[in-house]
Amino acid sequence: MRHLLIDLTPLRVSPAFRRLWLGQALSGLGGHMAMVAVMFQVWQLTRSTVWTGAVGLAQAVPVIAFGLFAGTLVDRRDRRRLYLVAVAGQAVGSLALAVQAFVGLLPVGGVLALVAVQSCFVACAGPASRTFIPRLLPKEQVPAGLVLNRISFQAAFLLGPALGGLLLGWLGAGGCYLVDAATFLFAFYGAFGLPAMRPEGELSRPGLSGVADGLAFLVRSPMVRGALLTDLAATVLSMPISLFPLVNAERFGNDPRTLGLFLSAIAVGGVTASLLSGTFTRYRPGLVMLCGSAVWGGAIALFGVAPNPWLGLVFLAVAGAADTLAVVSRGTIVQLHTPDALLGRVVAAEQIVGQGGPDLGNMRGGLVAGATSGVTALVSGGLLCVAAVALVGATTAELAGRRPRVRPAPPGMSG
Repeated sequence: MRHLLIDLTPLRVSPAFRRLWLGQALSGLGGHMAMVAVMFQVWQLTRSTVWTGAVGLAQAVPVIAFGLFAGTLVDRRDRRRLYLVAVAGQAVGSLALAVQAFVGLLPVGGVLALVAVQSCFVACAGPASRTFIPRLLPKEQVPAGLVLNRISFQAAFLLGPALGGLLLGWLGAGGCYLVDAATFLFAFYGAFGLPAMRPEGELSRPGLSGVADGLAFLVRSPMVRGALLTDLAATVLSMPISLFPLVNAERFGNDPRTLGLFLSAIAVGGVTASLLSGTFTRYRPGLVMLCGSAVWGGAIALFGVAPNPWLGLVFLAVAGAADTLAVVSRGTIVQLHTPDALLGRVVAAEQIVGQGGPDLGNMRGGLVAGATSGVTALVSGGLLCVAAVALVGATTAELAGRRPRVRPAPPGMSG
């Protein structure tokens, strides 16, 4: 039974990983609390859903625009030092948000500009921190380390908004931002104990040349390319979040209690899968990722035709569990099949896919639902996801553990 549960070995055997994990978990909790404050403040200033929607853009655009260039920098410099600088930038951003909330002089555009500047530091901190695990843990412990990171993210996602709401009512938006800034002290604590982490092998070329080298590796590496394509298939084709209000109104009486449970069900499924991660981290990550992504798409399609909300919640919980399988397995593939000299650029690409894919998927779902219905958007998206994942698996033999087919050389070309 113990082998079925989450593996805590990385926390026991690596003090450096333990400190890093704890610091990132607490600073992530602060980030989710601060985002509640940003949404609340923007709404108070504008009373506009357009502006509250722009908060997501302010976060995503810098990561997408600068992520690959940040990855190039990560592959040229000491990654620990870059991470510390990026964390310091995020902390200063939170302090600036606190000051403007207390003083109240900035218009909504200024608030979003501060969020965007802070996200520029996130674009660098993310790739830098994702290169640490292979240096801190033996190869066989990397999947367990990724699961632990995943469950800390899920815990922050579940607890952060609730705690942020409580702090918002008690201390106001400025108080929330100050608490977020304070949580970055834990991130500093986690990173200061790390050794210097300069890239191994040939350093990245600067600027566009380094970006091009990273993209060339993605093209010629079947495992990594297939992993990112599978993630895009799942997020772009079958992301359901934007459809929840419409489906709730169309099929379940527009009950706000049901709507709130939709997101919770996905999170509960994900946490459950993380706690039982011993069931999948010991198997081939490519096959687990393909199966998890296909189950995600199938569960979303079944949610679209569920006859009652309780069965729908079951399908969403299954989707959340499948998503955890896919995310952890994808991270394992990226970490173990990328040379250290290229790891910053590749994990930057992974971060961009993880940031941009869901946004595009929510937009796709909204457009399809606007032309048809919420149910049609969910079912068609889920089935397209399953088909796309099957196509990636069929054309990338390495993911499923099959030997790639080698074309015979033309006559006269053999050695």
